[in-house]
Amino acid sequence: MTADKKSLGDTYTHVVAESPSSESDIVLEEGDKAFEKKVLRKVDLWLVGFYSLVYIFRVIDSSNYSNAAIINLEHGTGIKKQLHLDPSQWAWTLSIFSYSYMIFEPTNTVLLKTFRPRIWMFVLILTWGICACSAAAVQNFQGMMCARFAIGMAEAGFYPAVLFHMDFWYQPTELPWRIAFFYSVGQLSSALSGLLAYAISFMDGLGGLPGWRWLFLLEGLPAIILAFVALFGLPDYPQTARMLNEKERLFIERRLAPTAPSGKRQHWDWSSLKRLFADPTVYTFGLYWIAHGIGGFGVSYALPTVIYQLGFTGTAHSQLMNIPPYVCCFLFLNTAGYLIHRKWIRPWTCGVAIESTTIVCYIVLVTVHSATVKYIALIVAVSCAGSAYPVIWPERIRALQGTVAAGIGIGLTNACAQWSGIVGPHVYSTVFGPAYHKSYVICLSILIVSIMSILTSWFLIARKDRKRAQS
Repeated sequence: MTADKKSLGDTYTHVVAESPSSESDIVLEEGDKAFEKKVLRKVDLWLVGFYSLVYIFRVIDSSNYSNAAIINLEHGTGIKKQLHLDPSQWAWTLSIFSYSYMIFEPTNTVLLKTFRPRIWMFVLILTWGICACSAAAVQNFQGMMCARFAIGMAEAGFYPAVLFHMDFWYQPTELPWRIAFFYSVGQLSSALSGLLAYAISFMDGLGGLPGWRWLFLLEGLPAIILAFVALFGLPDYPQTARMLNEKERLFIERRLAPTAPSGKRQHWDWSSLKRLFADPTVYTFGLYWIAHGIGGFGVSYALPTVIYQLGFTGTAHSQLMNIPPYVCCFLFLNTAGYLIHRKWIRPWTCGVAIESTTIVCYIVLVTVHSATVKYIALIVAVSCAGSAYPVIWPERIRALQGTVAAGIGIGLTNACAQWSGIVGPHVYSTVFGPAYHKSYVICLSILIVSIMSILTSWFLIARKDRKRAQS
């Protein structure tokens, strides 16, 4: 950003448009905080509120497969038994989901720009809702592989597309708590998913359907409804938002940085894509997303075993014991997002602290034998695992310049996290159980790589900021 531009945290001054159009009569007073809050409240309703609601069901649709694995096992109507899935086939139906994410995430964000956000979101949400419901009709391994791949293909674009869409509307300094809230709702819905699975388990045999089929059917239907809400209500860009008047649209457009992505059709700077892959932060952030995905999120694989060691052997009660870690993650992430938004802590130091705390939790899991202490350590570790990406995302987005670079960069970075779903089941293979000491040590070592990646990215971003300030 050139020296004559105000910094992102400053009060914004808006002047009368020079062109002889209807915009020439619009004057936005400096320091008009009441007006700013009013406009941002309208934007937040859709980009934070609506997307958070959709994300609840997106995470539920993703989590319900793990819940389906244990629902109604005591009744002999479990999914593995009815579909005749051996351990290898079950592992493949789990991992195929991550493969489809890795393939389709990088390009989905650009498709959002091509088809407009409300159109593309309608396609994504409707498709995964239909595919999730269709999983209730699967009869064999091949059918489940197709259904899981299709669900992953549709869901892959949602999370990075939401971040990309927010980048059209908000300044980087306004993103931390919004991303934190959006992502934390997804973590809370992981707890809700277990609770819903517990309730739906009592529908086993209703209408001649086993509980796991009801689970897929009921948890896919809300997405179909929300898809049409997105189609008719979701705003595309500040320049075309029907929910804003002319003055408000101009206000949102003028307060964004020159390097921010734009909804204007001519704003396709493909040269920014070349600069994207020449930027070393692409690789340092990518390495961090991979390392945390394996080392941080890997801890969730140990949760069922520790819950079993606590004495909760029934599947229904086990699902209820999965709730506290994700509720704590929701509370912790919103607290961290608020502190970063208020600039009381920095995203970088928060990220390092999260990874360091997770390492301490792994040490506790390796050295302590008490199941209760292990469960408490897992609550802390799961809270940290779900908070790491959101606190760093604003800095990742800020490092991307231009519409195409932002679209590809966000999708590519998020795709790196899918290594957790591919590598994680192998790191936490049953051959290392039930103690999983080797698994914990492996993940601990990988988290050291994630800390080094954060520190390197921090250095590179700080150096880029200094060069920009001097230009």
